[in-house]
Amino acid sequence: MAASLWRAVMGTGASSADVDTTGGVEFWRSPERAGWLTKQGEYIKTWRRRWFVLKQGRLFWFKDSVVTRASVPRGVIPVATCLTVKGAEDALNRQFAFELSTPTETMYFIADSEKEKEEWINSIGRSIVQHSRSVTDAEVVDYDSGRPAAPVAADSDK
Repeated sequence: MAASLWRAVMGTGASSADVDTTGGVEFWRSPERAGWLTKQGEYIKTWRRRWFVLKQGRLFWFKDSVVTRASVPRGVIPVATCLTVKGAEDALNRQFAFELSTPTETMYFIADSEKEKEEWINSIGRSIVQHSRSVTDAEVVDYDSGRPAAPVAADSDK
């Protein structure tokens, strides 16, 4: 799952020494959210507890909660590629589960409590909105005419 995202973001064939896996994000300093989650593996569907850090539109994970400048992420998900984040207790039949979906895959996570699950969903959802590509005025279509809509003029002082 996330490994294919990792390859898409980082490029294939490059060794980790040749690639900046952080995207320039200082993940060790002042994260938007950080904490333990249990994550399902991509190929071998085992569940592993990992330390997650959400910062500047990227969700990093590590084996250890002590994250420094020298730490190497085990993986990263660019949230701008994500479409939805939502509860997944019914899909997995597991308490405190949630899913993060891209156009090509769905990743599953389990939080330690309902409160933490909701906080992660809210934080990731907010990050998706903040880092997704915005629609420009030129891309807004007037569906009656099929032509680009005229930009909305700012209200003048009354």
